[in-house]
Amino acid sequence: MASPSGSANGGIIGVSNKTSFGKNTVTSGTASGPATLTTQAGTRFIDAVVVAGGGGGGNTSGGSGGGGGAGGYRTFSNLCTCGSTPYAYVVGAGGAANTSGTDTTLTIGCTTYTSESGGKGAPSFPSYGCAATGGSGGGGQGYSTGEPAPSTCGAAGNTPPTTPPQGNAGGDGVSSPCSANAQAAGGGGGASCVGADADQPSPTASNAGDGGAGTASCITGSPVTYAGGGGGGKRMSPGCAGAAGSGGGGAGGQGPATCAGAGTVNTGGGGGGAGVEPSSGGAGGSGVVVVKELNKASGVWSMQSQFSAVSEGTWPRFLGYSTDFLVIAGGAGGGDDWANQVGGGGGGAGGGATSYCNSCAAALLVNTGTFNVVVGAGGAGSPNTPGSHKGTPGNDSTFETITTSGGGGGGGGSDACGSPTPSYRGLAGGSGGGDKSHGGGPSPGGGAGNTPAVPTALGGPQGTAGVVGSPSSVGGGGGGWNATAPGPTGGAGKANSITGSPVTYAGGGGGGAGQTTPAGAGGAGGGGAGGATCTVGTAGTVNLGGGGGGGGGNWPSGTSCGAGGQGGSGIVYLRFPSAVGVAVSPGTNTVTTCVGPANDKVAKFTVSGTNTVTVS
Repeated sequence: MASPSGSANGGIIGVSNKTSFGKNTVTSGTASGPATLTTQAGTRFIDAVVVAGGGGGGNTSGGSGGGGGAGGYRTFSNLCTCGSTPYAYVVGAGGAANTSGTDTTLTIGCTTYTSESGGKGAPSFPSYGCAATGGSGGGGQGYSTGEPAPSTCGAAGNTPPTTPPQGNAGGDGVSSPCSANAQAAGGGGGASCVGADADQPSPTASNAGDGGAGTASCITGSPVTYAGGGGGGKRMSPGCAGAAGSGGGGAGGQGPATCAGAGTVNTGGGGGGAGVEPSSGGAGGSGVVVVKELNKASGVWSMQSQFSAVSEGTWPRFLGYSTDFLVIAGGAGGGDDWANQVGGGGGGAGGGATSYCNSCAAALLVNTGTFNVVVGAGGAGSPNTPGSHKGTPGNDSTFETITTSGGGGGGGGSDACGSPTPSYRGLAGGSGGGDKSHGGGPSPGGGAGNTPAVPTALGGPQGTAGVVGSPSSVGGGGGGWNATAPGPTGGAGKANSITGSPVTYAGGGGGGAGQTTPAGAGGAGGGGAGGATCTVGTAGTVNLGGGGGGGGGNWPSGTSCGAGGQGGSGIVYLRFPSAVGVAVSPGTNTVTTCVGPANDKVAKFTVSGTNTVTVS
């Protein structure tokens, strides 16, 4: 048997795989009509976003026009291409009033990738017509009950069907033979959500349907939302016209004087339906083609290709293993109220940042070596003794370029009633601390959150603000990662499934009770509840970054018993590909294998202070 020859493969026996050296260059095609995009010499793979033109809103001369459906929204990954090659595409125009949009296409070799045009909104009196199907469907019209029944129905989206769906259906309109105020149209469908139906809360009132929400993409490096539906038109007040769907939809018009809005250019947003008599619906927004030329080099490649790429400076060096992160800082301690009768502020949650299941934040590239991982400890609660009475801020957590800030301490103090001094105010931090109750004095507001700001590209924002306390009553809640505190209750944290199961992190601490007012509950995600009268606030949960609860007010006045609760310590998770060697120190930290369908490895760091991870 002859020996196999590797000469055609640079002396390597095996499959010769394609590489791509596109330098992650992003090109956007924005002009409506046909055009070409020429790839760089080294490009072999691309990602693409293809958005069709949105449908125009329906017209009216006495009724409510339906909102236009958004253009179809589709994404494609790892499409094979050749270098220095022109590829044809067509950007679909938005539809004029009462007209559907135009398809957008991208042709690679013999395959054409198509997003379907957005469907027009249904026109109302006197030229009744049905809404059109499309990438997303148009909304139904609303007038009397004598018009053809199908014209009030929203049209189907994802037509023709694609997987995943390229859009959604429009909403239905409502009619009334007795009252113009009760006539309203449905919203156009969007890429993520159906258009809302119009509603009739009474025989003489109605609200038009909102446009369906679009879908966000980070292919350009920043989050951009595309393909929102147009809002439905509303003939007369009372009630509201349909709001524009996020992602470039146009707002619905409303009689007697508000005209329909147009869809935003290059988003594929649907136009708003008409409400003014007579008037036209808003035009749909034009579509867009966005192409990202990828850097990729996997498997076995020829020595000739490698040598050529290195000579040209386009060979991608190994930058590291793609590693998702979840970094939670320590929560802050709650404040107290020395020798008074009102509650201390809840501690702010530790800041949070993540790349896992976050389309706007890229995973980190981690090379081989040993790296520090810092887990922030929780801050101490205010001790309810003479002196300063704010809770202690939590400590920062850090891995490489990602740092989240400790929560801001809850407000407290024993200043005279009515004094708006800074001691009352919660401190700024990852999430801000809540104010102490102000004893009838003016409130300066809770501590600011997301301080310093963590951008979306690094997994932020990291938190929200605390809130003011009630006069002579309960303290304000500390902010949470996901939401500002709703009064004395701590702000809610945010769920994340980097471990394979959902866990909620970084809830704010609740405000402490006043003399007669109950304490606030802790926010979901480990926030500690505020203390009852003359009771210590509950501590935030360890390794969730929850804020400590504010101390309960002292009663009778002059006693010392309502200290603030301790903040919960933070935590750091790193999720590596299955083939990577991972070791952690000290040994109380852990590495879990076989997580998720790709059998990833998840390193968990729970020890406050400086830890290490070794990657091999």
